[in-house]
Amino acid sequence: MDWIKDLLKPELIWFLVGLVLLLLEFALPGLIIGFFGVGAWIVAVICLVTNISINAQLIIFIITSVLSLVILRKWAKGIFMGHSAGKQNLNEDFKDFIGERAVVIEKISVKSGGKVELHGTNWIAVADQEIEQGVTVEIIGKENITLKVKAI
Repeated sequence: MDWIKDLLKPELIWFLVGLVLLLLEFALPGLIIGFFGVGAWIVAVICLVTNISINAQLIIFIITSVLSLVILRKWAKGIFMGHSAGKQNLNEDFKDFIGERAVVIEKISVKSGGKVELHGTNWIAVADQEIEQGVTVEIIGKENITLKVKAI
């Protein structure tokens, strides 16, 4: 029966809870649950060093979990999910695109528009005339993230 008392020690319980939460992080997306696992491990270390009440344990767990989530999530997300330096900045000035040429990848109709490929990215495009797929077009303007094009 002494082995049951050993299993019910708070430091072991908090360690196992933290381990389960860290393992769940691998199964669930979002990079959030792991920080609660870290909070549980911090409480396990504190319980190993000192004898504190369950209320104090829960308060420490909540505070350390939320603080580590707020402070470290962006940094950890950059490490585990990669940095996003290659993403297109939608606030970029599109005047640089005017005069460039693109290829129609989805037929452009006057009413519904179509799609063009420019610099390896697909863009919604509109034109004053119908333009078939595969035709090279010139960019003459933009409206939000929609490119205005004309056939060459």
